[in-house]
Amino acid sequence: MSSGMARMISMNYSNQPYSPGGFQVIPPAIKTIILINVAVFALQLTPFGEVILNLGSLWPLGSGNFRIWQPLTYMFLHGGGTHLFFNMFALWMFGAEIENYWGTRQFNTYYFICGIGAGVINLLATVGEQYPTVGASGAIYGVLLAFGMMFPDRYIFLYFLFPVKAKYFIAGYALIEFFSGFGSRTMGSGSNIAHFAHLGGMLIGFIYISIKRAEWSFSGLFGKLRSSIKPKNGPRLHRQNRIEPPISEAEINAILDKISERGYGSLTEEERRKLLKAGGK
Repeated sequence: MSSGMARMISMNYSNQPYSPGGFQVIPPAIKTIILINVAVFALQLTPFGEVILNLGSLWPLGSGNFRIWQPLTYMFLHGGGTHLFFNMFALWMFGAEIENYWGTRQFNTYYFICGIGAGVINLLATVGEQYPTVGASGAIYGVLLAFGMMFPDRYIFLYFLFPVKAKYFIAGYALIEFFSGFGSRTMGSGSNIAHFAHLGGMLIGFIYISIKRAEWSFSGLFGKLRSSIKPKNGPRLHRQNRIEPPISEAEINAILDKISERGYGSLTEEERRKLLKAGGK
């Protein structure tokens, strides 16, 4: 994520949709990722920094420096303080609402799939090059793509002045990255590496979300079908007017912990009923 892009973006949080997982300003996964990136950058500033960069950067295939772990480790290395700051700022800006909505476990899975997938695509696109890649941008562009797919009509303000819907902004930025990548390769520079990593993160994110949406749709259809064949009439084994015992604080805390970890969609019908009852609804 470039500093220029971060400067030209602001977001309109009015009309913010309901977030079943609750709201945290800096959710757990994002907080942990930021802390690890800052800690690794601090190590880069030590006398061991050059060794860390050589071993952890994502080197192209055929360069002689590629190692199997690099599609993961390159995500935690950065080329400077500005690079680190704007990457982490963008992660928080676009990722906090997604993690609040999806839950920590699902967000972590998505983030690392996008980052590693971006690294693999970058390797395929840069065979024969000699320039290494560092930075979390591939994963963050996947987060940006997720934000656009989840909140397509949310306004993003370019230079804090010009409102553009997220779906148009992201489509436009993907096109810019695409043509910039091929343009820089034509000029013979190494800057194309970052562009293909960005596009790779967005592509992997799109595939992942599309698969998940298909799974959720199938699960919902199966649930409706199953409920439709259940007998709705017949003898009941409980009295309709029975008084249920109050829901304990421990039960509510367990439900809230489950939401924080896995998202609202992981709750059973009984857990949702208890949560609504505890809220007085």
